[in-house]
Amino acid sequence: MALDEIRSLIARHAQPDMRTPIDGVLMMKAEQPYPPTPTTYGKVFALIGQGTKRCAVGDRVYDYGPGQYLVTSVELPVTSYFTRASQNEPGLGVGLTLDPAVVAEMLLLQQADDRSAGTGPALPGIAVSTASVELLDAVARLLRLLDRPADIDALAPLIKREIVWRLINSDEGGVVRQLGLSDSSFSQIARAVRWIRDHYSERFLVDDLARQSGMSTSAFHRNFQTVTGMSPIQFQKQIRLRQARLQLAADPNDIAGIGRRVGYDSPSQFSREYRRMFGASPRHDSSRLPFTHRGVPTNTS
Repeated sequence: MALDEIRSLIARHAQPDMRTPIDGVLMMKAEQPYPPTPTTYGKVFALIGQGTKRCAVGDRVYDYGPGQYLVTSVELPVTSYFTRASQNEPGLGVGLTLDPAVVAEMLLLQQADDRSAGTGPALPGIAVSTASVELLDAVARLLRLLDRPADIDALAPLIKREIVWRLINSDEGGVVRQLGLSDSSFSQIARAVRWIRDHYSERFLVDDLARQSGMSTSAFHRNFQTVTGMSPIQFQKQIRLRQARLQLAADPNDIAGIGRRVGYDSPSQFSREYRRMFGASPRHDSSRLPFTHRGVPTNTS
């Protein structure tokens, strides 16, 4: 059974840093549930082989277990963690970065006219589904290459394309197909998401972002909420506070300066919103963050 083979391959090859010799492929192994970890999901396909994982995006919560997968088509601030894992049955997962160019290539091969998919409203940028037998078989063949490193360069790109093909033709294929549509409501929202991520410390007017996206303010709000699960202001707040936490891990003695750098004029507002998100004030939270000897936080995932 493909899922059994996937479990075995992840258990044997997973490393603490999650990296593998296959470009764009990560493997996760958790021997116990760990605290919710704020992170960022890019454009990924993430399959669970064993255990149960939870991913929270704004007010949306996704639980998925063995044989199920999560896909994202836009960079999102998420809280992700295994809720069921032990030494005897560790949580096991594999992730693959999705390349928009490959998605576009696969769309060109489809018999259906996918160009019409870009004319409607954007779909959510994240979804959970159950993997088909064909998709599990492709993932197993991809991971099998770890036992034959000489085959990786030649065969991994082909199997990755097959995985993308299976995904765009799955029940949640619309979420993935959005990646290959360069002129759509989703692509306009994705550009706005990137702008906010790149300029998270700057103030902005939603009306201006809507105008740049070629939408009315109400349509922009609606599409942004659909894709990200948050309003533009809530999205910016999530990015600001996560950036602040990263900076606090490196420099825990400059709380006021970090608050200003991520965009907060008011120290009390910064402390209040930080506590609401992370469950502790910046000062208290910085004292419990892990460090390396260079002051860079260690990997807590």
